[in-house]
Amino acid sequence: MHNKSKYFYAIGLSYQKADAEVRGHFSLSDTAKHNVLSQAKQNGIESLLVVSTCNRTELYGFAEHPFQLIQLLCNNTKGTIEEFQDVAYVHKNKDAINHMFRVGSGLDSQILGDFEIIFQLKAGARISKKVGLLNSFTERLVNSVIQASKRIKNETQLSSGATSVSFASVQYIMNTVEQISKKNILLFGTGKIGRNTCENLVKHTKNSHITLINRTKDKAEEVAGKFNLVVKDYENLEDEINASDIVIVATGAQNPTVYKSLISTEKPLLVLDLSIPKNVNEDIREHANITLVHLDDLAKITDDTLEKRKAYIPHAEAIIIEISAEFNAWLNTLKFVPTIQAIKHKLTDFKNSEFNTQRKKMSDFNEVQAELITSNLIQKITNQFAHHLREDGNTSDESIELIKKIFQLETTDNV
Repeated sequence: MHNKSKYFYAIGLSYQKADAEVRGHFSLSDTAKHNVLSQAKQNGIESLLVVSTCNRTELYGFAEHPFQLIQLLCNNTKGTIEEFQDVAYVHKNKDAINHMFRVGSGLDSQILGDFEIIFQLKAGARISKKVGLLNSFTERLVNSVIQASKRIKNETQLSSGATSVSFASVQYIMNTVEQISKKNILLFGTGKIGRNTCENLVKHTKNSHITLINRTKDKAEEVAGKFNLVVKDYENLEDEINASDIVIVATGAQNPTVYKSLISTEKPLLVLDLSIPKNVNEDIREHANITLVHLDDLAKITDDTLEKRKAYIPHAEAIIIEISAEFNAWLNTLKFVPTIQAIKHKLTDFKNSEFNTQRKKMSDFNEVQAELITSNLIQKITNQFAHHLREDGNTSDESIELIKKIFQLETTDNV
């Protein structure tokens, strides 16, 4: 890897040790990402890739010391170095390579098998390349990770089935309600899961009869504007519930906001309670036409899916081992390129000085023939060394040192 003082690092933090608030402190907006890259360039960093999602913020780059990268992150976010040290990880060289493979293939995601991150890696690499901060090492690594993630997607079921509760709730609605696009849907409350469910419903059901009610109306209007939905006043809650076929409750109240006496409709009504604590009173089950499903029931669907996914981890890891081995083999061949070039230079120097000597000694020195023979010999000798170094993976470092000693080589290792 690079001249002796440059190492490849992965530094960052993720949901595993950093809670949402701390992750927020270190999250990088597009402008901040841009600033990190331009500062990295000014500081002479030659390759840097930045990833920032709601679950993680990471920098992959070459540095003499990881602190250079940590500083870049802290200078461009609200986060402090002390805070970073509490929750962070720093991986170096082989470990950093392995980390990118695990992240990119969904094995390190908050939801096992979540592949969103691979798009972030791709996008990060594109931006770095544009500004000239993606060296051949990082580019090749990212491409290997993309390849691994593709194969894991195609050859295993690591990302099959519903995983997020909002997705599970949409699946549940679509599996149990017929002619969903014609039904009246009410979203009561704009909690995160409710909003996501609403977004997924709009996407998957092509339903245009979705109404939104929230205690504070402007919040509802904010969400509604995004998806072109109808907003009604909180006073109309009872009427709207009874005019609906599906009610999704996502309020953040401490006590139930929907209860038996609100319900007067005779039609079948599906009520999903996506709130913690529960916001729908169990007593509504006393109406025969009501089906009540709570977050916990949907979370079970999610848990089952995740449990099934775990079975595919070994297969995914085997794919990663295979592709990262190819990457490492490529890396090893790079290691001795400078040495081989140096041998060739040295032999060519021998040849040139020998030519000079012979020219003076022989009046009929045939330069063309001599050139042909010697350059073929030099090529053969060089190939012999290259072959040895390529085949001999375990001791290639020692071999390189020995060759340098024998030929008294000064090579510049630059990969």
